[in-house]
Amino acid sequence: MTTRGTDPAAGLTPPPGCPAHALGAGAPRRIYGPEAERDPRALYEELRRRHGPVAPVLLHGDLPAWIVLGHRENLEVMRSPSRFSNDSRLWRMFQEGRVPADSPLRPMVEWQPMCVFADGAEHERLRSAVRDSVEQFDRRGVRRYVIRYTDQLVDAFAAEGRADLIEDFAEKLPMLVMTQLLGMPEEYGPQLVEATLDLLKGTETAVASNEFVVRTLRTLMERKKAEPGHDFASRLLGHEADLTDDEVLEHLRLVLISANETTVNLIANTLRLVLTDRRFRANLAGGHMTLPDALEQVLWDDPPLSAITGRWATGDTVLGGRQIKAGDMLLLGLAAGNVDPEIRPDLDRPLLGNRAHLAFSSGPHECPGQDIGRAIADTGVDTLLSRLPDLRLAVPESELRWSAAWLSKRLAALPVRFTPPASAVAPSGPAAPKDFASTAPGPLPAQVPGPRSDAQAAPRSSASARRSWRSAFFRSAD
Repeated sequence: MTTRGTDPAAGLTPPPGCPAHALGAGAPRRIYGPEAERDPRALYEELRRRHGPVAPVLLHGDLPAWIVLGHRENLEVMRSPSRFSNDSRLWRMFQEGRVPADSPLRPMVEWQPMCVFADGAEHERLRSAVRDSVEQFDRRGVRRYVIRYTDQLVDAFAAEGRADLIEDFAEKLPMLVMTQLLGMPEEYGPQLVEATLDLLKGTETAVASNEFVVRTLRTLMERKKAEPGHDFASRLLGHEADLTDDEVLEHLRLVLISANETTVNLIANTLRLVLTDRRFRANLAGGHMTLPDALEQVLWDDPPLSAITGRWATGDTVLGGRQIKAGDMLLLGLAAGNVDPEIRPDLDRPLLGNRAHLAFSSGPHECPGQDIGRAIADTGVDTLLSRLPDLRLAVPESELRWSAAWLSKRLAALPVRFTPPASAVAPSGPAAPKDFASTAPGPLPAQVPGPRSDAQAAPRSSASARRSWRSAFFRSAD
């Protein structure tokens, strides 16, 4: 952890309107860049010690904001839209023209016609379309998709006896499932996996990757206008909320990208926990803890997003003992709030059945698709372990590495070894192309493949298969 004497922000003069003026605490910490992102949890705890549950920070371009670190204070912001709005046009930095056109903040906080930037009646109109479109899916059907694609992904590496469960599994499964729920043809899944990963990493080709995603979704939207089906895109287009084409497109993109990113991290962190934490090995082996229990523990300890932007104060107010000015931005510190010592004095104690974490937000903007994310992660991990019951880490746990950004932390790789199943064969045929960002999608096929039948799915999801992987896995872990 960086000390104050070597803090990269030390010596800066707080800009006008910076929260540090109100505290008399010197320059606030930057929460972006390699120094701050090396250990986000340590940074959050340093801020908590120095400032309490609400701390002043600097964003990209040294723009001032607050980060909410307390669990109670996060809930207060999430549940008080009249005081803390989602409308980013209120941000004083925008109004004062202090956010450059090329600022990396703009893609995340610049207002768009989406439910995440709306409040009140407009928010409910847009959210109702998303919520109803998500709720139409039968969870059993979602799980069949997950089983099918998990089997396909495992088949691709099973014969090798080793894999990287991040690159070969976690980064691919959610997008393959989401393309089916949105109503896309199966062959678009691998393309969107590559493009979405690229745009989220902010590479030199990120803009081209984003354009590919938008073109693909626009093509999908036009196809579904002519040939609607039982899918998310068709339901959005036909919803009684009467969304415009721009609103439909933006929400398709929002759901595709946000659901993918959070579920990738959830799968990765759950696999890491099951493979490395002896508390959960013992409990799972004894039948006292289910995979959903382990998943909820991950949502407490390693939420898919460390923080989210943002809320903007509608007027002068007080939060956590701090004076918040109208137009101030607040970041919601999900990871920090989940380990607030006021609610979790003992971080080693498992939180069985407790869903009071902040991972999916709360209040009017609580994530409407959280159950689908849970279903993808739970079923995917369960099916993977059923196929490879002696799965084990290929490196010492101390060698696992993370890649961090200012709003998230992701496991960089999860190398594993296992005994190749007797039925495993090396995949044959041409591999899918890797450079998808520059590939313009053609017309979508009229028919989208459906999930396989219950009879096909049953062998992988039976209670006996789950007992099999648990007994074998925990024998090999001892």
